[in-house]
Amino acid sequence: MGTTADERGRIYLPKDVRDRYGDRYRIVELPTHVVLLPVDDDPIEGIHDAVGDAFADIDPDDIEGKSIATAKAEIAAEIDDREQRASE
Repeated sequence: MGTTADERGRIYLPKDVRDRYGDRYRIVELPTHVVLLPVDDDPIEGIHDAVGDAFADIDPDDIEGKSIATAKAEIAAEIDDREQRASE
């Protein structure tokens, strides 16, 4: 699926996408691309729906810290991989 931004930078998401994922998204800028991530009206409820009680005994601050560290490591690995492929 593709789309184009209009003169004001807006993009159109087809109705079936909005119906499936909702109307709110977080824009995540990565070194090589941009990602739209759907945002639940209640993010905690959305996580609970996705994973059940898997994190019931874990402090939310620990989850946030580990998530940020994991995301940074994945981005760094992607940058390293692209730099290595570019130098070959």
